Amino acid sequence: MNAVEIEEAVAQLASLPFDPQSFPFAFLEAFGNKAATIKRLKSGDSNLSDLGGILQRHNIHLKVCPVGEVAATLTALRASPATTKYKVKFILATDGLDFEAENAIDGETIACPYEKFADHFGFFLPLAGITTVRQISENAFDIKATGRLNRLYVELLKDNPDWGQRQEEFNHFMARLIFCFFAEDTNIFMGDGLFTQTVAQMSAADSSNTHEVIGELFRAMATPLQEREAAGIKNWANVFPYVNGGLFSPHPLTYSPKEAEGEQESLSTFQGTDPPQPPLQRGEDFLLPPSQGGLRGIISNAGGEGIPRFSKVARSYLLHVGNLDWKQINPDIFGSMIQAIAEEEERGALGMHYTSVPNILKVLNPLFLDDLRAKLEEAGDNGRRLLNLRQRLAKIRVFDPACGSGNFLVIAYKQMREIEAEINRRRGESDRASEIPLTNFRGIEIRHFACEVARLALIIAEYQCDVLYRGQMLALAEFLPLKSENWITCGNALRLDWLNLCPPTGKGVTVQREDLDLWQEVRDQAEIEFENEGGETYICGNPPYLGSTWQSQEQKDDLKQIFDGRAKNWKSLDYVAGWFMKAADYGTQTQSAAAFVSTNSICQGQQVPILWSLIFGTGHEIVFAHTSFKWANLASHNAGVTVVIVGISNQPRKVKYLFSIDDKNQAIARQTENINAYLVSATNILIDKKMESISQLSIMDYGNKPTDGGNLLLSSREVQNLNLSVEQKSLFIRPFLGSAEFIKGLQRFCLWISDENVSQANAIPEISKRIESVRFMRLSSSKVATREGAKYPHRFDEKRQNGTEKLLIIPSVSSEGREYLPIGYCPSGTIITNAAFALYDAPLWNMAFIASRLHLVWIATVCGKLETRYRYSNTLGWNTFPVPTLTEQNKIDLTHSAEDILLAREQYFPATIADMYDPNRMDSEFPLVREAHNRNDEIIERIYIGRRFKNDTERLEKLFEMYTKMTSKPETGKKKNKAGKS
Repeated sequence: MNAVEIEEAVAQLASLPFDPQSFPFAFLEAFGNKAATIKRLKSGDSNLSDLGGILQRHNIHLKVCPVGEVAATLTALRASPATTKYKVKFILATDGLDFEAENAIDGETIACPYEKFADHFGFFLPLAGITTVRQISENAFDIKATGRLNRLYVELLKDNPDWGQRQEEFNHFMARLIFCFFAEDTNIFMGDGLFTQTVAQMSAADSSNTHEVIGELFRAMATPLQEREAAGIKNWANVFPYVNGGLFSPHPLTYSPKEAEGEQESLSTFQGTDPPQPPLQRGEDFLLPPSQGGLRGIISNAGGEGIPRFSKVARSYLLHVGNLDWKQINPDIFGSMIQAIAEEEERGALGMHYTSVPNILKVLNPLFLDDLRAKLEEAGDNGRRLLNLRQRLAKIRVFDPACGSGNFLVIAYKQMREIEAEINRRRGESDRASEIPLTNFRGIEIRHFACEVARLALIIAEYQCDVLYRGQMLALAEFLPLKSENWITCGNALRLDWLNLCPPTGKGVTVQREDLDLWQEVRDQAEIEFENEGGETYICGNPPYLGSTWQSQEQKDDLKQIFDGRAKNWKSLDYVAGWFMKAADYGTQTQSAAAFVSTNSICQGQQVPILWSLIFGTGHEIVFAHTSFKWANLASHNAGVTVVIVGISNQPRKVKYLFSIDDKNQAIARQTENINAYLVSATNILIDKKMESISQLSIMDYGNKPTDGGNLLLSSREVQNLNLSVEQKSLFIRPFLGSAEFIKGLQRFCLWISDENVSQANAIPEISKRIESVRFMRLSSSKVATREGAKYPHRFDEKRQNGTEKLLIIPSVSSEGREYLPIGYCPSGTIITNAAFALYDAPLWNMAFIASRLHLVWIATVCGKLETRYRYSNTLGWNTFPVPTLTEQNKIDLTHSAEDILLAREQYFPATIADMYDPNRMDSEFPLVREAHNRNDEIIERIYIGRRFKNDTERLEKLFEMYTKMTSKPETGKKKNKAGKS
């Protein structure tokens, strides 16, 4: 169940008469518990309560109690041994009159009348596995409104199937409704519930004229008061204010030619603003006057123009939506939630399209808001400084070229209004109108409905800020009519010219209006003049990530337009790289800075030298960054996305800020002189492949490549079917390990035939047949080297071991969920496939390094990932890994540490690497393995800095510092001496 479905289920439960026997089970069912789970709880099989209530392990302990005993029951639930033992998330008590609950993890509580508990459903969303945030827990209105709007949208689409082809018109209609719902509850319409009540009173109960009533209301809101009498506005609609701003402006009526006597009239679609007289309804015939061709046609847009038809059910849904309290709308998050309504494939995530305000502020604060607040603090009560800061605020533009439904723009606007309001307060001008125009908040979004919502969210935010800082009377006086300007562009951000949409400061610029305005009012106005002398532009947002594997051809073409001719390997870049590059190009023409949320892959592996050499080449540098953290949205399926935030600018900043999460999950900020492309406080160095270790570590190579068509590889059953003697098995059969076999404990074997034993092998019919199949397969290859290998079909095509070595195996690809890279010891005789790397007859102390946290963060950073999994590289990860000079005692200690890890694993045989390193099982089921790794990390990190590192950021900083020193070429002569003095 998604959040919207849960809200609906909880609301329905709260509306029913209270039944003490069924309530606990109905409550759990509302949060997605399946019928089988409820049945087991009812039977007592899985009910673990020790108080006669219902206890669901790791979830909730609840009890229905006698009237007046709710508080005492909640206390008993809190003190219950079972509550602690079974690690419940919530305790809940109710008597049908009162309702109290507590989050057992953080102690947060709610208390309300029973009939109001549905308003707090967000508090319990973790019961459904949905990670929530405070804004949702405290204000569930946005999810409730999303659900009601979705039901209305789906019903209208069912009643008006042709509107599925008129998506933009449909989206525009929904945006109009949302505005009306908000306006009628915030006194903008000068009457509480005026829109909903008028529709209810003036439209027929059978819904036959609902579209006409709504159309008349929209027509009134689009007509200036002085023109209404001439326009014939109905009296009951005349009480609505003039809204304008393009939101309610009618689209041109469309007259389509009609077939006459089997022949199509030779008239292309005619558009005009005046319908033929007398006024006709949609679908009626018309006859154009001679001046307009005199031809017959059919009205396709009249009688409730731009309004879909309503069924009785749709009308009922409309009234239900209108009866919600829209004063509670939160534009910070509402837009994101409703954006899924218009996209069928996304409706399963209704209520989950949400980026938390704290996450957005991780971008906006260091980008520019922190500086504004600092300037406010410096200004104190100095009137001149305050005035200068206010004038600066009025010229700042915030540009989100992937704005979605406007979250970043809305938050930026509200934060800037808060600063401006404080300036006005200190200057004794609290009633002063805001000088921060909405047109300074620019956006690009490819989805039309999201564009509509983004502008609407900004309008709502402006009104709410006016009410908050200036009072409702002044806010109402200046709110209507809406302004017609609009700077939310519907289009492909990677194809549009950002300099046109957000032009350089200090220049008079002409921008084509039809590219920008969604709600045009004056349609013959082709251009807008704009000039913003001396202003700053801050680019921000959360663009789509999409690794190269998942990009459509159109998206690859988007990147080609940006990178082709600038970088050879641009096809391996993530889609988000396009936004970074366009922001850097934009910054060469403007006074700007940019910060985007991105998957951390753009700062790892081979993407780094491709992308960041270009960005640095434009003169930009990284001025702040957040290292990897979880981008935790409302949806549980989103909560695991690991992202970084990277801010770039070509305006020098003396101090740069590197934000990270320490081992205690606390956010820390460090000042640094430089942040490199790997998001480490170090010089701008790009890691290149090395053919040998910079630290004199043992040689690591690939395993052996069969190129055999599967004929040299065997399952256990196939080995048995060969019917070999013990001696023959020892001669020809070897255990065969790749990444999957090692990690998951799978068994595979291979034919390993030395040159001197070929004749014996060929004497065995089944082996001989396999060897011949290898020969045929290789001869059939288009590759010369493979055909050459047909001369030796008994051998692996690429052979890197003789079969007698002791091995350390390192999978080439492994899960990112593990805290340590998988590495293992293989006895003599094991053959390693080329799907893994190996150290052949290497000292065991090498294993200690590979098994360390220190090595994992290096690999994750410089090698990058395959999809989301770690992708190991010997030349890029192992050979570049910096290790201090080791003493003999260090090597002895590290050897013992590696042995301890292997011995700890043996204690849990036959558990596999996948079992023992599962992050959800490691501590509870395999504690000896955890302890062995902790000791290993302790030994290694003390070799580096004499103590444990505080976090991964500190680990990387040390490694980059060492790498730079170990790979820098010594300078000579005067240049070296000069550098030494500095």
